[in-house]
Amino acid sequence: MKHRRFPSFAITLLLLLLLATHLPFNRSEGHDYTDALSKSILFFEGQRSGWLPPDQRMAWRATSGLGDGWTHHVDLTGGYYDAGDNVKFHFPMAFTATLLSWSVIEFGEMMPPAELRNTLVAVRWGTDYLLKSISQLPNRIFVQVGDPNSDHNCWERPEDMDTARTAYVVDAPNPASDVAGETAAALAAASMAFRSSDPGYSETLLRNAIKAFEYADTHRGAYSDNANIKDDVCPFYCDFDGYQDELLWGAAWLRRATQDNLYLDYIQNNGQTLDAEENINEFGWDNKHAGLNVLVSKEFLEGSMFELQSYKASADSFMCTLIPESSSSYHIDLTPGGLIYKPGGSNLQHSTTISFLLLVYANYLERTSQSATCGGTSVGPAELRQQAKRQVDYILGDNPKGMSYMVGYGERYPQRIHHRGSSIPSIKDRSEPIGCKDGSVYFNSPWPNPNVLVGALVGGPGEDDAFEDDRADFRKSEPTTYINAPFVGVLAYFAANPNLGW
Repeated sequence: MKHRRFPSFAITLLLLLLLATHLPFNRSEGHDYTDALSKSILFFEGQRSGWLPPDQRMAWRATSGLGDGWTHHVDLTGGYYDAGDNVKFHFPMAFTATLLSWSVIEFGEMMPPAELRNTLVAVRWGTDYLLKSISQLPNRIFVQVGDPNSDHNCWERPEDMDTARTAYVVDAPNPASDVAGETAAALAAASMAFRSSDPGYSETLLRNAIKAFEYADTHRGAYSDNANIKDDVCPFYCDFDGYQDELLWGAAWLRRATQDNLYLDYIQNNGQTLDAEENINEFGWDNKHAGLNVLVSKEFLEGSMFELQSYKASADSFMCTLIPESSSSYHIDLTPGGLIYKPGGSNLQHSTTISFLLLVYANYLERTSQSATCGGTSVGPAELRQQAKRQVDYILGDNPKGMSYMVGYGERYPQRIHHRGSSIPSIKDRSEPIGCKDGSVYFNSPWPNPNVLVGALVGGPGEDDAFEDDRADFRKSEPTTYINAPFVGVLAYFAANPNLGW
């Protein structure tokens, strides 16, 4: 039997077609990380509460929340709305400020000067407000402004909101170790971020960080356990994972900011009693363990503080779970497209915080010529950075959907995000008030949001990489400040090192 021969060009074409059908998605030739960095910082201007300054760049927003705090005769204007609603939750806001500050500390020198300046402005918008929230210490701390139940029952612009602006307060001896501890961490980290550019402000931040930590440590317990506020902070930002990690986290940041041995002793003496070695594979607004271990490991790696070796061991263990090729007995879940995945919604918060830790730890290891120990193998800085880059590139468009999950970046990005101010016509375009239920027509609209919340990272796809551009699906389409905050540092690194791994 005579076999027919195919021309070589036909065989080549067939192979290319087969390859294309088996690729999970098409990768871009490269991303503009500097552009993404600029936009990730700009996002925070869209979340501002209070008086907006003349240089406000997110021009469709306007002043809001000017009466916040009046029921307690205190000024609680300013700060950030945490997500697509109009409530100021201080627990995630403080975490946002901590991660923005840490981004400046670790990667600020890599940022273009204008973006470093913009990042510091974003930090200060948060820390100025946090200072107000603890202005009545040592006996009182404000933990939230805005009734979330009435707010979530409305769909209205922050400029129009007429829901209750309740100021939620914790008075001594009632506990608030989580919020006070995170606030201490935020102010201590910010004091380092401002140390060279504004030493006076830096000193104010540090002085108040110490006061916040004293409340956290003296009145131990979760703020959401207080009966007078529990129903209005839960289930939104309940302390699900315990307050112990915030005590260690706050102490670790105060140690780094002050170099005071008092805080070093605190970390050493309380590590076991405060469960430092529990839940080490988590990092976010409610669980600080993985971040704590990376932060404290710096002192072990660079200062030969052998009594802190357990923190380095825990940091190593966490890093090993992130590298599929490592010999770790447990590996973190990845979607088919390669995105770090944890159940519960708003999944990109895990990808951005973990990417940040990957880069920070890679830097600590590289400076000391060390690696992460993964059983019988080791993982070096290059592998950690590669995993971080895979996460970043996925978020910016190298994914099965072929879309960016940052609003305003790339050719395809979410158009119908779960965000009140973005989805309702700007007060600049329609000045008459839009009431609580009047905004429903915009919530239910099939059309793209009229105001582009540039730089916002949405919750992102599910475990199967699926994403529907659906305003009602808040778990996937709602942006939050704490998804963006660590991404600022991550993008600063890749803007300075765009060709890593090419």
